[in-house]
Amino acid sequence: MSLTSRFADALGFAFEVHREQTKKGGTVPYISHPLEVAGTVLSFGGNEDEAIAGLLHDSVEDHPDVVSFEKIARRFGAAVADIVRSCSDASVIPKPPWRPRKEKYIEHLRTANESVLMVSAADKLANARAVMKDYREVGDKLWERFNAGKADQLWYYRTVAQVLTQAAGAGRARALAAELRRAVQELEKLCGDPDPG
Repeated sequence: MSLTSRFADALGFAFEVHREQTKKGGTVPYISHPLEVAGTVLSFGGNEDEAIAGLLHDSVEDHPDVVSFEKIARRFGAAVADIVRSCSDASVIPKPPWRPRKEKYIEHLRTANESVLMVSAADKLANARAVMKDYREVGDKLWERFNAGKADQLWYYRTVAQVLTQAAGAGRARALAAELRRAVQELEKLCGDPDPG
């Protein structure tokens, strides 16, 4: 598969949306995350719509004052907007309370289509890898960056990995979900999770 100018347009769009953001607790430009998600989607056999959604998956969630699902649909197509919508757990500021929001997102993944599974698994894999990297550098101080504590964060990664693995079945997202599950197991081992389920 070759990428078209739509991908280049989405890359520029994502850069403009996230250009002033940094990752939690540091100085790393946030754009590194959507780049990693899109690259992971492509490396696991995703299509262009999925890769574009990987670039844009946090745009509405992080900047609902600037970006909307409708704007994404007009510029990149309804399929991309639907994936982004399905990968967003909130599109308002302030966001709803953390635990109910995550539980609702997890429940939604159980019946999500394959494109959503691909992008969600790539997103969570990138997040799990980033948490491991940062945990090795700062230890338990890492959890101060998050809205939920260590136990809740590890519960979330573990549960998402389990649900994505089940939902993927034998489809295209299977290998990516399996990679996520391995990363989450490594994360739990590294962090000494008291409840490794």
